[in-house]
Amino acid sequence: QVRVVESGGGSVQTGGSLTLSCAASGGVSSDSVMAWFRQAPGKEREFVAARTWSGGSTPYSDSVKGRFTMYRDNAKNTMNLRMNSLKPEDTAVYYCAVRSRRIIVGVWSQQDVYDYWGQGTQVVVSS
Repeated sequence: QVRVVESGGGSVQTGGSLTLSCAASGGVSSDSVMAWFRQAPGKEREFVAARTWSGGSTPYSDSVKGRFTMYRDNAKNTMNLRMNSLKPEDTAVYYCAVRSRRIIVGVWSQQDVYDYWGQGTQVVVSS
């Protein structure tokens, strides 16, 4: 059983930055895929970014490409999402998701491939 815990959410003004962290314990290997999704008020949950625990290709949604960076913090053993140039439309609950076993990159944006989810962390961007 993998336990997933997000942290780092908060409130910032337009143009500000935040770094979210995802700590996953109990079954993460180098092949595990970790992803960030978000759900804005009144909208469906959507894909943000994903990568394997060991690194490599990191696909991003078009809405965050160039502003968000997903990376592993080796010192803290977390998978982080650095969010720069934040916009009001980035306001959402951000979720970390984990798939323990390897899977092709082409499906990383699909929510149903992930086995474990965190409770989410709120990000509010004010104008």
